[in-house]
Amino acid sequence: MNECILVVDDDREIVKAISILLEREGYQVRKAYDGLAALDILAAERVSLLIIDVMMPKLDGLSAVMKIREKRNLPIIVLSAKSEESDKVLGLSMGADDYVTKPYNPQELAARVKSHLRRYTSLGDIHAVERCGELVNGRFCFHTDERVLYADGEPVRLTATETKIMELFMRNPGRVFPAEEIYRRVWEEEAYTPENTVMVHIRRIREKIELNPKEPEYVKVVWGIGYKMEKK
Repeated sequence: MNECILVVDDDREIVKAISILLEREGYQVRKAYDGLAALDILAAERVSLLIIDVMMPKLDGLSAVMKIREKRNLPIIVLSAKSEESDKVLGLSMGADDYVTKPYNPQELAARVKSHLRRYTSLGDIHAVERCGELVNGRFCFHTDERVLYADGEPVRLTATETKIMELFMRNPGRVFPAEEIYRRVWEEEAYTPENTVMVHIRRIREKIELNPKEPEYVKVVWGIGYKMEKK
């Protein structure tokens, strides 16, 4: 295992503790103590996953996430002392894949890191007919080898989590997925209240792929049940 993980927090003791935890799991760890330093490391080095705090000097975590998402597609776990649902939704809206509140459980954090890295690098057990490594539905074509979604022939910049959701939909056009099932398949874990998390990611996907996100043609809500991709 040679994945490199960047840990960013202005609390050096937290960075040290997380680094020890991850190094014991076999990961390489890079450290930063503010958002600007994190951007510099990401620009210069190959990083597989980012763990970043929200409240930091120079550049806060959420602003850093937004800047990172302009250029990079890697799993991002936001670490914050704020546990309110609105803060979690905000973090996910900014482009984070996951949100862990302090004080964190070390075993849980390690498990989430493994889950995101596994999801980012593997396809998962979803079955569908493929033609030459492509899944085609209307305007969209998902290249399964490179794991890139194309809309009208142009690549769509999706996060790892958004890519996994779109792959699920592209492999199962017309099928309705409850939020609980989407969360279980994509995050690869059970969730007590996954609705807001899934909803935020669906909204971000629509903003990137729909011609009119307010009146989506493809990714639709089936009220009281879940979400589906229309078969075109």
